[in-house]
Amino acid sequence: MGKTTIIGGSPGKNGGPQSPQKRRAAHGVEKIDVTAVNTPEHRELYQKRIPIYPKLAHGFFRKVKWAFLFILLGIYYIVPFIRWDRGPGAPDQAVLADFAGRRFYFFFIEIWPQEVYYITGLLMLSAFGLFMATSLFGRVWCGYACPQTIWTDLFIAFERMIEGDRNARIKLARQPMRGKKLVKKILKHTVWLLISLLTGGVFVLYFHDAPTVVRGFFTGHAPMSAYLFTAILTFTTYSLAGTMREQVCTYMCPWPRIQGALTDEDSFEVTYRDYRGEPRGPHKKNDSWDGRGDCIDCKMCVAVCPMGIDIRDGDQLECINCALCIDACDSVMEKIGRPKGLIAYDTARNRGLISKGEKPVFRIFRARTVLYGVLVGGIAAVMLYGLVTRSTLELNTLRDRSPTFVRLSDGSVRNGYTLKIINKASEPRKFQVSVEGIDGAQLKAIGLKGDGTSIAVSAEPDKVRTMKIYLTVPAQTVKSLKESTPVSILVQEGNGGEHAVNKTVFLSGKR
Repeated sequence: MGKTTIIGGSPGKNGGPQSPQKRRAAHGVEKIDVTAVNTPEHRELYQKRIPIYPKLAHGFFRKVKWAFLFILLGIYYIVPFIRWDRGPGAPDQAVLADFAGRRFYFFFIEIWPQEVYYITGLLMLSAFGLFMATSLFGRVWCGYACPQTIWTDLFIAFERMIEGDRNARIKLARQPMRGKKLVKKILKHTVWLLISLLTGGVFVLYFHDAPTVVRGFFTGHAPMSAYLFTAILTFTTYSLAGTMREQVCTYMCPWPRIQGALTDEDSFEVTYRDYRGEPRGPHKKNDSWDGRGDCIDCKMCVAVCPMGIDIRDGDQLECINCALCIDACDSVMEKIGRPKGLIAYDTARNRGLISKGEKPVFRIFRARTVLYGVLVGGIAAVMLYGLVTRSTLELNTLRDRSPTFVRLSDGSVRNGYTLKIINKASEPRKFQVSVEGIDGAQLKAIGLKGDGTSIAVSAEPDKVRTMKIYLTVPAQTVKSLKESTPVSILVQEGNGGEHAVNKTVFLSGKR
């Protein structure tokens, strides 16, 4: 059996995924021998990665992507070093997940462990916001703001600076690993590792005081967790953005599968307007455009695609809606004197209407977009209300369980309680602790002053004050109580200040 050689070839037009042969041809792998993998005893179980060498695109959407890259990376790298004064004793880092102190700080907002519902609300807000954006504009998150997209774009930019644009990189890939190629590869991977190290190191700064960790990192005085997570994140960034790239989006990320349920025929997505482009084919200068489409089959849309697909094949799982193919196609249309927009953000509904000669219809307000908008607005309003009305005082009460009560020699009964007074304010505060529900009960605390009905206690700023109190009920009163009597423990600041109440019970035992 003779060898079969596959050379070049145009991507298909039926909307299905491109074959490996077409993707190789589109990205510079001119020929392969398939006989070695086409026999039962040698057939490969898994398709090897086909390297993609995206060409640099120029145009509006490429500028938008550069803007997102610089703004988002700038935010990521700069935020840990922003300071925010919270008073003496409190960390002054504006954004900090302080696991040691069990706090999350975000500028003027301070989240305590028991307020994890704010984190839940933020996650819900992000999820429904992403659902709404996807239903409106398709995978706009993937194309512009996803960390995988951002760092892959950055890695490709440095790769292009070192090895050249698409054709130069394809040519370099065919050369043996020596001389200039070896030097370029070493330089490229060194830059990638430095970017990955910076990425992992900065992420660690969100969990520790940034200046302190930076000073101690290179002298061996940083926390061991800083070195561990920096190494892990350096490895993952280098692997995902440097070597795996589009495979992460295609095979590892669940979002391409989920987004299919969020979009409909009115979602704006990067679209090839086949009603205008077909039939496609080469075009010579001064030839008539009658009886043919505007697409000259130049494959520039394929050359700039970081996912290595042909947008003309229709909606595809791999497409991240980065719109670089729009820039590439518009530049070609401009050169050949045809109107721009052969590839554009459009809806499936409008593509069908225009192909029939009807006017396009834009339906922004649809059942799903309205629902997502209401959910986003509702969750945001609840979170805002919670933050505005948020108390700076909390009280937790734990009744002693061993023993549950103590009967004293005079017949009176005593219960013990452990109080945790949480002072969320940035200044020290003084409180009065009292008990309501049983007349004549005596309240005492070891080491603290009181008059029998209340106890004075102070709490340091942004701290939890733990104290033990004892509630004693006289023998005469005990006779009129049930085995378990509800009581309320009240902590109040000054006269008429902020207060907190916990309900518990007083146990007097069976009589």
